[in-house]
Amino acid sequence: MNAMRRAERLFQIVQILRRARGPVTADSIALELETSKRSVYRDIAALIGQRVPVRGEAGIGYVLERGFDLPPLMLTSDEVEAAVLGAQWVARRGDPALARAARDLVAKIEAIVPETLRPHIDDPALRVSPLWDEPTDMIDMAAVRAHIHGGRKIALDYRDVEGRATSRVIWPVTIGYRDTSRTIIGWCELRADFRSFRADRVVGAEFLDERYPERPTILRAKWRRKLEAEMRGCEEGGEWGQLQSTPAKAEVQES
Repeated sequence: MNAMRRAERLFQIVQILRRARGPVTADSIALELETSKRSVYRDIAALIGQRVPVRGEAGIGYVLERGFDLPPLMLTSDEVEAAVLGAQWVARRGDPALARAARDLVAKIEAIVPETLRPHIDDPALRVSPLWDEPTDMIDMAAVRAHIHGGRKIALDYRDVEGRATSRVIWPVTIGYRDTSRTIIGWCELRADFRSFRADRVVGAEFLDERYPERPTILRAKWRRKLEAEMRGCEEGGEWGQLQSTPAKAEVQES
């Protein structure tokens, strides 16, 4: 029993290091695993002895070198439930291509997990509620995703919440998924700023071959910095509660 507990703990340490963006201290690992720091030191030494590429030292932190991975079958029951719950959400709220991919993902997980984990897939304890009166996307969201990855522009004919029609060219950076709608977020050439556009309010769209001058990753980083700055400003100005209650503003202004 002790050996099994330790084996699981070694696995969890690798998981903690793999998801971290920087060095992780023994204190942090011990806190998450609810064990002692001394046990963490022994476990780190055991992992290194098994040629797991862990680097670091006590008092500074540990990192897992890139290129190391675990066998795909080593999933915990919580990880299976998290994957199934996420796939359920995408299957009910994503565009048709993503929904199909989510169902395929569940089928693949079911095919590879041990028999003891099958009940978490066949009869999950967590479920996503169905949607009623879901608005229809008026643009091909799979094509939008392809243009985001390719860094290409989209010309939109759009009607805002007040029914005003506009035409603009955007540099799409991401898609926001809410419970009842999907939002395309991008740099708007007309407004010279980031704007959001609900997919159900798009009147027409032309997917252009022209690439925008920024790399998609750089443009997304700029959008995130703008969003974080706006949130900090609202928090400092005492408007955080109002901002949280208006998700369209929290994302980026719609126009």
